[in-house]
Amino acid sequence: MTSAAPVLAAQGLVVRYHGTEAVRGLDLEVRRGEVVGLIGPDGAGKTSSLRVCAGLQRPTAGSVTVLGQDAWRNRRALHHRLGYLAQRFALYGDLTVDENIEFFALLLGVRQWRERRDLLLGRVGLTEFRTRQADRLSGGMRQKLALACSLMHSPEVLLLDEPTAGVDPITRREFWRLLADLVAAGLTLVIATPYLDEAERCSRVVLMHGGRVLADATPADLSALVPGALLEVAASPRPLVVETLQRLPSVLDVRPFAARFHVRLQGEAGEAARIRSTLAAAGASVEDVRPIRAGLEDAFLHLTEGRSAAAEEAR
Repeated sequence: MTSAAPVLAAQGLVVRYHGTEAVRGLDLEVRRGEVVGLIGPDGAGKTSSLRVCAGLQRPTAGSVTVLGQDAWRNRRALHHRLGYLAQRFALYGDLTVDENIEFFALLLGVRQWRERRDLLLGRVGLTEFRTRQADRLSGGMRQKLALACSLMHSPEVLLLDEPTAGVDPITRREFWRLLADLVAAGLTLVIATPYLDEAERCSRVVLMHGGRVLADATPADLSALVPGALLEVAASPRPLVVETLQRLPSVLDVRPFAARFHVRLQGEAGEAARIRSTLAAAGASVEDVRPIRAGLEDAFLHLTEGRSAAAEEAR
């Protein structure tokens, strides 16, 4: 259960760099125990939003409160209750795993830090590498070390900026397993990621694009924002398939998804049989046509295309 009072709240947050707005009026509330994902491509405003929430950057306009305190004015006090894992590895490469954790423990005034260090090293699977220099760790192991350092002072809220970027799928899965254990222990997470499959693991998803929030809802509710029925089509040759589908009056749009297509239709998914026969009649080799449930990527593409169309019309 999450409490009613937000542990993090942004109101009208604006972040501007030399006249360019990276974040445009962000409103966000995060309640205790939630896992909130800031999802979007590069340049969406995710990192700037997290930096302001962490008290590392002054907002251009608007306000951010964390644990009831202004994130900028009370940043020094909040650093003892708030954890932040940066997008880029920010530890000391010439120090060992043990020495990096000791440095952050002493910096934050953690008592009995040796016991805490041993516990965290065991949790992230780095105990046997504790004497290795950070520069000699793999990318995934460096991220686990960074996570251990950000947890050293037992924060109440943890902000993570693309923590699994550039790591292998197995390490990503292990990292999310660690995060799930932390949430079960009472930690609140706000995580920025460009990976839509990771958004499925969040209790709430904030889709961002061009510095604005397109939607803020649960993964299931976001998927429901895609209107019409959706078919997955596996057929070739691809140019012929696209040309044939786009001529059909019931087809709203056709999008490539890996080796297949997602085809959005007006009305019901009962069109599958007719579309299969139409493609075959046009000379396409049809492997599969089946109804599917819209995913987060479908929702994101639908929302961003709607935004782009509105902007084009305004111009």
